[in-house]
Amino acid sequence: MKNVKYGKCTRCGKTYEAVPDLTVCECGGILDIEYDYGYIKTRLTKEALAGRGERSMWRYKELLPVEESTAPTPLRVGWSPLYEESRLAEQLGLKRLWVKDDGQNPTASLKDRASAMAVAKALEAGADVIACSSTGNAASSLAGNAAAAGLKTYIFVPSRAPKGKVAQLMTFGATVVSVQGSYEETFELSKAAIEKWGWYNRNAAINPYLSEGKKTVALEIMEQLDWQVPDYIAISVGDGCTIAGLWKGLKDLHAIGFIDRLPRLISAQAEGCCPLNRAIETGEPWRPMEENTLADSIAVGVPRNADKALNAIRESNGLTVNVSDAEIMAAQKLLGRTCGVFGEPAGVTGTAGVKKLCEAGVIGRNDTVVSVVTGNGLKDVANAIAACGEPITIPGDMEHLLSAFAEKGIAVD
Repeated sequence: MKNVKYGKCTRCGKTYEAVPDLTVCECGGILDIEYDYGYIKTRLTKEALAGRGERSMWRYKELLPVEESTAPTPLRVGWSPLYEESRLAEQLGLKRLWVKDDGQNPTASLKDRASAMAVAKALEAGADVIACSSTGNAASSLAGNAAAAGLKTYIFVPSRAPKGKVAQLMTFGATVVSVQGSYEETFELSKAAIEKWGWYNRNAAINPYLSEGKKTVALEIMEQLDWQVPDYIAISVGDGCTIAGLWKGLKDLHAIGFIDRLPRLISAQAEGCCPLNRAIETGEPWRPMEENTLADSIAVGVPRNADKALNAIRESNGLTVNVSDAEIMAAQKLLGRTCGVFGEPAGVTGTAGVKKLCEAGVIGRNDTVVSVVTGNGLKDVANAIAACGEPITIPGDMEHLLSAFAEKGIAVD
């Protein structure tokens, strides 16, 4: 790969050749992929990018750690819509607000970006089996992307994973292991199984290429904004891989001169599971927490990508915000009713955080904000119904309809 220099440990600085099955440093640190920006500048311009017909994450191939001969993976991943939401902006007291709906990816979450990259690297490595642990979305995204590419998958999920995500896994033909324990226990079992059988490892905390897939959400946001940088980008945070990837993409664009400044990141976590935000807020090393939130996709009490995530928040002079499950559910309704965007609880946590920061006066009226919705609400319909309530249920006649409307105080114009 002429555009890639090497993998570099975020902890000790040791470098490694960027082979397809690259994992962690011998010191245990997570690796970061380092690029030759001088070379990339000779191959990629804004004008060349604007003329490309490819409407997926692979339109940014010069900024991705894949061989020139590597073909795009089968499913169309990326290039999700970025909506400017003036009504929601007015309600929150913001100058301008955009919502990036990454729930429109093939398996309905941002994790498709990482899984497409994992599949591409697995194929480069000559692997025919790929595995991971996940709270749900990474699992379903891997199973779907791997199935489309003809790869076999072994997936480990905690038993609390929502049925919608498990249904995706089974439909995609994955061998699914539901672990009766925490995500930490699930991760450790998957790690042991991968080591025993030599499967290609899709775990984001071990495979450094996955953040490189996730960073494409940042590349898209900036291109969709015509390279005009917002003041803030908000995103939900679990194991830390997504916010780390977001920051990496922004730094890449700054390094090649596509943007002239960097936004501040907003790290939104659930109050019941916020080890990374707590570390930022206290100035102490992160410590494990219980996984006490309905936002299952970010219920990660032992974040495996802590170093990169904490660096991203600090380097961007970012904000942290912790929101309750009630605030998450309120944001789910707010996005649906003002924007027509249906996000799962973890997917809307970033927006819940933006709302809370606006109400506290931390984000100013003249600030511009992008909020990333990381997963679709159909992933977890039980909590959506809990947030919004059951429908009106009546016999099929007008008398009952009128009575029901009156009972609920519904005035029909």
